[in-house]
Amino acid sequence: METAKKFEKSAVEAALHELDTGKYGLVLRAKGILPAADGSWIHFDYVPEESDVRSGSADVTGKLCVIGSKLDEKGVAALFGV
Repeated sequence: METAKKFEKSAVEAALHELDTGKYGLVLRAKGILPAADGSWIHFDYVPEESDVRSGSADVTGKLCVIGSKLDEKGVAALFGV
């Protein structure tokens, strides 16, 4: 997915933690670069029960990718608010 929505780091961390619940299918990996509300950029990587959220270089637009099995794509989009 691509998005221009601005995110708070804490909201991204909460969304990644929510992926561990199994409500959205079997998530094997997620990664992304999202614009932050403060003008910086949030980079994240996720594998089950482990996530890394950090600041990083800018991109043209925000991007996130969730890879897994039997994913609830609409649910994932709603989780991230995109």
